[in-house]
Amino acid sequence: MTTFPLFLCFFCAIFLNGVDAGWTYGVNYGRIADNIPPPESVVTLLKAAKIKNIRIYDADHGVLTAFKGSGIEIVVGLGNEYLKDISVGEDRAMNWIKENVQAFLPDTHIRGIAVGNEVLGGTDVELWEVLVPAVKNVYNALYRLQLTSIVQVSSPHSEAVFANSFPPSSCIFKEDIVPVMKPLLEFFNLIGSPFFINAYPFLAYKNDPQHIDIDYALFKKNKGIFDTKTNLHYDNMFDAQVDAAYIALEKAGYPKMPVIVSETGWASHGDENEAGATLKNARTYNRNLRKKLMKKKGTPYRPKTVVRAYIFALFNENSKPGPTSERNFGLFKADGSISYNIGFTGLKPSSAAPSSLLSFKNLGFGCSYSMILTASSAVLMLILAS
Repeated sequence: MTTFPLFLCFFCAIFLNGVDAGWTYGVNYGRIADNIPPPESVVTLLKAAKIKNIRIYDADHGVLTAFKGSGIEIVVGLGNEYLKDISVGEDRAMNWIKENVQAFLPDTHIRGIAVGNEVLGGTDVELWEVLVPAVKNVYNALYRLQLTSIVQVSSPHSEAVFANSFPPSSCIFKEDIVPVMKPLLEFFNLIGSPFFINAYPFLAYKNDPQHIDIDYALFKKNKGIFDTKTNLHYDNMFDAQVDAAYIALEKAGYPKMPVIVSETGWASHGDENEAGATLKNARTYNRNLRKKLMKKKGTPYRPKTVVRAYIFALFNENSKPGPTSERNFGLFKADGSISYNIGFTGLKPSSAAPSSLLSFKNLGFGCSYSMILTASSAVLMLILAS
């Protein structure tokens, strides 16, 4: 079923309804761990932290059920392992969406589907070839189900899609991925989808600590860099990475496509050869980034376009493979306490900062945020009555 001529009818609807235009700060809720709390308690934690936008890397039914009625907006993930199957036919995408998205609407606020993750630039070239057909089949299925006005389609990329990103004005897409990236961008431009980029100043610094000023990576006071081609000054690497993406899109012919940072974060612990992976640096990066995003401002190259980002990650994930840093990106520990103080309140007192809230253990994992408020109100009334 070819529906391209009808896509434009929904162009404005996607922008207005697909994703809340007011949000700037979201979090990636990864679950590769055997000690993190159940989704019901995660809802309580997120509400306490006033985090209203999350990404998950699958469409787990337990998670989607737990978030029913929470008001938290979710981007679900259609994993790389499904792409080949979904690319075969629209009917397969239809079945997946009916089972994993439509079944939970409208009570669970699913607002996007991330089709694959960091496919282009990766080593599996077969996945490159099926990405665009999979994306199109997912969108066509959403269209047939009349869901395109509330569920947006995207596909997150790593910095590996760029041939060069320093200075930002020099950024272009790698030549070998252009044959796939071009039709993908053309389709996203047609349906009004943003460009998702995973931007990590931590990884850039870790790979080249001799030549990168850590203050520049951490949003601290520094001399910054000056891009002579655009005459723009950058005092932090995050802005430079976002603008590099904008410039690459512009050179590819898509100057109006918005950029959303689908992942960014800083590891609080790492191996000996992982420069910069300390709790102090993680706290500094995430605290300063949160302050920046809350200001709802743009970048030097796109000053009028508000920056939006999903922080990686909600929890330290103790079962993730790879170097030690991979298991230490969490804003929160598995027990609900904060990993370090950047202004959030955990559900358990932490050595990082005092907390007035109770722990998951004391609450019971199924306890809701409303129950906490009710109990607190009752205690207050008893105090006032005494």
